[in-house]
Amino acid sequence: MTRHAAVSLSGLALLISLSFTAQAEEALRVAADPVPHAEILNYVKKIDPSLNLKVIELTSGVNANELLAHGDVDANYFQHVPYLHEQEKALGQTFRVAATVHIEPLGIYSHKIKTLSALRDNASVAVPNNVTNLSRSLYLLQKEGLIKLKPGYDDPAKNQATPQDIASNPKHLKILEVESPQIPRALDDVDLAVINGNYALEAGLVPARDALGLESSQHNPYANILVTTPALAGDARIKRLAKDLQSEQVAEFIRQNYKGSVIPVTGQPQ
Repeated sequence: MTRHAAVSLSGLALLISLSFTAQAEEALRVAADPVPHAEILNYVKKIDPSLNLKVIELTSGVNANELLAHGDVDANYFQHVPYLHEQEKALGQTFRVAATVHIEPLGIYSHKIKTLSALRDNASVAVPNNVTNLSRSLYLLQKEGLIKLKPGYDDPAKNQATPQDIASNPKHLKILEVESPQIPRALDDVDLAVINGNYALEAGLVPARDALGLESSQHNPYANILVTTPALAGDARIKRLAKDLQSEQVAEFIRQNYKGSVIPVTGQPQ
């Protein structure tokens, strides 16, 4: 080997080393709903400051899975697995679940009544209009005895329900499908509203205190997840963030800050 070739190879090795170093130092961009997801990620930044984490808070109307598919972010943290599968079909993309973190129990809220037993006939009920959370809402209404779905619709993990699957509606409830982020604003206009936990928290509601009916956390198929692409699934930064999010330290932060309105998967029966 000539001296020139040796120097060239040495220079190439240095460039490769610098490239890997630069890649390791690149910020890990994670899109997240402001509450509680971004709050949890910002806590991770405090307990693991050497992880270069850039939290990008989502605004209404922005699809975090499209951002991920287009390479605008490296991961997102805002959704549950049934919604992810729906998005994969809609976008023609395949994603990877990097970590299962917490549950935000779906709740039933009202500005007009204090208990579900006080609900009047022909009451209006706002529910999310996306497929998975609409189904989830109907199962919750069934759990609270307000409607009855067709035979076989007793496990939300197995069968997605639509209003057409309501077999019994003794109070003749009017089911109104609304964009999920808009439902808290509709509370003054409807008798009941079924609201996702993150949107309830953003609206100043405390699910564990204010909900008239609340999903169970046990055996709940709607745990929120950290999602990335197949290409980044093995990235050391993704694995490190996943480990942080599933740590007992983060679980304790969730328990202390959200008081049962957000429930860590760590330590929960599966």
